[in-house]
Amino acid sequence: VCLTCCSRDVMVKINQICHKNSIKFFTGDVFGYHGYMFADLGEHEFVEEKTKVTKVNPSVEDGPDTKKAKLDSSETTMVKK
Repeated sequence: VCLTCCSRDVMVKINQICHKNSIKFFTGDVFGYHGYMFADLGEHEFVEEKTKVTKVNPSVEDGPDTKKAKLDSSETTMVKK
């Protein structure tokens, strides 16, 4: 359900009905430069990106630290929640 241009009382009442029946609810409005948005998605699944930095073996000596290129690599994994 998606609502706009409604009073707060109407939005709350419809959201309660949607929440009780496991229906996703979105509402929002814009007033010139200002606006708002609210979403009640109930229980839902989503995916989050997690970045893991892997360090290079420190026993490798290529020269002074200031001359070494940045060799740290990052690995991104997707975590389902």
